[in-house]
Amino acid sequence: MSPPHFQIIRISPPPFSQKLIDTSHRHFTLKYSYIYTHTHPTSTPRPSSFHIQKEGALGFLFYLFLFSDTDRSCRSGPALCDWLQMATKTNADGRTRGSVQIFIVAGLCCFFYILGAWQRSGFGKGDSIAVEVTKTKADCSVVPSLSFESHHAGEVGKIDESGSEAKVFEPCHHRYTDYTPCQDQKRAMTFPRDDMNYRERHCPPEEEKLHCLIPAPKGYVTPFSWPKSRDYVPYANAPYKSLTVEKAIQNWIQYEGNVFRFPGGGTQFPQGADKYIDQLASVIPIENGTVRTALDTGCGVASWGAYLLSRNVIAMSFAPRDSHEAQVQFALERGVPAVIGVLGTIKLPYPSRAFDMAHCSRCLIPWGINDGKYLKEVDRVLRPGGYWVLSGPPINWKNNYKSWQRPREELEEEQRKIEEAAKLLCWEKKSEKGETAIWQKRVNSDSCSSRQDDSHATFCSSNDADDVWYKKMEGCITPYPDEVAGELKPFPERLHAVPPRIASGLVPGVSVESYLEDNKNWKKHVGAYKRINKLLDSGRYRNVMDMNAGLGGFGAQLTSPKLWVMNVVPTIAEKNTLGVIYERGMIGIYHDWCEGFSTYPRTYDLIHANGVFSLYNGKCNWEDILLEMDRILRPEGAVIFRDEVDVLIKVRKIVGGMRWDTKMVDHEDGPLVPEKILVAVKQYWVGNSTST
Repeated sequence: MSPPHFQIIRISPPPFSQKLIDTSHRHFTLKYSYIYTHTHPTSTPRPSSFHIQKEGALGFLFYLFLFSDTDRSCRSGPALCDWLQMATKTNADGRTRGSVQIFIVAGLCCFFYILGAWQRSGFGKGDSIAVEVTKTKADCSVVPSLSFESHHAGEVGKIDESGSEAKVFEPCHHRYTDYTPCQDQKRAMTFPRDDMNYRERHCPPEEEKLHCLIPAPKGYVTPFSWPKSRDYVPYANAPYKSLTVEKAIQNWIQYEGNVFRFPGGGTQFPQGADKYIDQLASVIPIENGTVRTALDTGCGVASWGAYLLSRNVIAMSFAPRDSHEAQVQFALERGVPAVIGVLGTIKLPYPSRAFDMAHCSRCLIPWGINDGKYLKEVDRVLRPGGYWVLSGPPINWKNNYKSWQRPREELEEEQRKIEEAAKLLCWEKKSEKGETAIWQKRVNSDSCSSRQDDSHATFCSSNDADDVWYKKMEGCITPYPDEVAGELKPFPERLHAVPPRIASGLVPGVSVESYLEDNKNWKKHVGAYKRINKLLDSGRYRNVMDMNAGLGGFGAQLTSPKLWVMNVVPTIAEKNTLGVIYERGMIGIYHDWCEGFSTYPRTYDLIHANGVFSLYNGKCNWEDILLEMDRILRPEGAVIFRDEVDVLIKVRKIVGGMRWDTKMVDHEDGPLVPEKILVAVKQYWVGNSTST
């Protein structure tokens, strides 16, 4: 018996509400209904339907032509249905009909193969259906007053989020206005004072963590724009006057009406940092790009780092949270990079060979104790050929011991120990003038062969000088690296040049080609960010943080005198890339986002979180990470999340209870990419107030 014949007698498109867009599986589905009938006169029309779907075209077309009673699928729109209608008309000659069907199937297969290849090539961003659905996509200029309503073209807002309502986080008590979880003063006093242990990081256990929102002080305002912020800070943002009294004659800080003014002075440069830097520049090549990254130990209010910025040198400044209340907070309010930190018992959270210059201006660090242990740590983070500057006691003690009110014997012994430690490290003393001395680290081990025979020269046995997170500081010398390919270029050329660590293959899994591709991708990503948020490079955001910096591509594309980026490399990241970031002429730090960051509240204007929550999935509570982000973000500051859509849906639900406004935006390559962008703005509110 010959098989029955069928004829499609009506095809009906669905209403728009039945069109489904599945962003997580990268395909479109349109449901069409139709009615077909046997060609036999007694046949009864039978309803069925088929899907238009971007995947599995060949198999679905095969079933369409067999006319099974299940759902049918094809790859195009109504045009394909017309083709199918033509192909299924009754023909007396079964062989002719079969030949026509085979010909059409073969043609369609070729057509869709070419179409798929075109779309995967990057030139096709979706078919006509995608264009029609996405052409209503609105531009999003992220400003503090913007009310974010989802205009996400991929209809992310329609994903089922049923379940419990978003948890609402209440404000903390106003006494926590300046809370720093891992440098809490009360907790610090329970730890030993030996070697400044009590000033190091001591984070609260899980049961003591705060699960509330840190309030801003009453009267808080957005800091002044750079460069005005270098010299003025609103009093309400950091209402502490103690330094204006304690450091009055040293020109650190002055209180004038409702602002603090920073004249640019310091303990060792009361006449201003600019003149002091000019003196250093007579010995150190500061102006030609050779010196780009600097470390300021015991930085005070970071005036040295603030004035270096005009010379294209960026300093990582640190100081403990101690009796000099809010010195690091003042630095960050001024728009100068700084963290809470101290030279104590654990290694500094920076990679080896990171800084072109290190500096101590009366920083009160006992450099000579424990066989120069702290100098050996500075040597670890100092690049070969880098400089160390010591200004203040005990330099030139013979002429200054009376004014310093210290015994000359004590000062003489202190300088002797420093000189011995510097000699052991094979540093060359380049200058000693007034109260300032400058040493230079040798370029390689060949120029320091004499210390190989020194019985006091103990070299570190660890193969990884960058493994530093909570690692005890060692009293050993970090050996020079093996031969490194390529020279470190002057800044700004080094920003996009191939870093020597990558050229030498010292970063497993990162080749020259992958580095260049990463640069290309971040140029595209940041371009998309600037279209989403037109304030990004306007000067509105001064202090920027990248929570998962990778190779530093985000920061490199944002490099501008208007802003700086704190590049954070998570301690659990697959690749240790912080050394690469420093070789590009940027600064950064190691950190574990399961803990609080070493900064005061409200110190960053913009935070970038690329893949952070995918990275920490299952490692710690996302609420803790988001609450920490809220703590360090300024009111009306912005956050850019980049992650998989299912991750961002969960993040958006949590921040829904944190007084943040959010907006979901497509990936720059279109709505079919499962990676999305979530933009958030923190609302303005202060202690004992509601959101405004």
